[in-house]
Amino acid sequence: MTSDTTVEPAPFERTTGRTKGYDPASVDAFLEAARVAFEHDDSAELDAADVRHAAFRLVRRGYEIAAVDAALGRVEDAFAARERDRALSRAGARAWVGRSRKTGQEILDRLTRPHRSRFARVGWLHYGYRVDEVDLVADKIAHYLEAGEGVSVDQVRAVAFRMQRGGYREDQVDAVLDAVVEVMLAVG
Repeated sequence: MTSDTTVEPAPFERTTGRTKGYDPASVDAFLEAARVAFEHDDSAELDAADVRHAAFRLVRRGYEIAAVDAALGRVEDAFAARERDRALSRAGARAWVGRSRKTGQEILDRLTRPHRSRFARVGWLHYGYRVDEVDLVADKIAHYLEAGEGVSVDQVRAVAFRMQRGGYREDQVDAVLDAVVEVMLAVG
């Protein structure tokens, strides 16, 4: 028996059993909006930061998280490259490099503070990111910014910290990691 309709394969593998993944409808809608925004160069509806901050609810039989995150990384890279090219054509290389260097120096100043004092802490009754883990990652990123030692954008995107009472405030750490990704993408 043949059918006139064809079924397109899902863009990502789905989770099985009790494992949850990203909501397929939300992912598909976001990726379609990203495609449209990217194809219409004059559109400013979506940028690299929007892609980096995309979040999806978790559902059973959802898309595999790692696969979607990898695809989002590639989409973010494409948006960032286009934004870099536009900024270079508008402001010139000197202004673009100057802005990226200034942001990089601000990050470096934060990350080279004394260990255990790089970010604000949550109260002792609350959980924040593990201080020792954040400090270790901060050291690696600082070495990258100072000497270009090997850290990739994907490594920064994928970093995850365990929680501890009285740890670093998540929002501050996440904001700095987002800024690191922006600088890394800006310099290509």
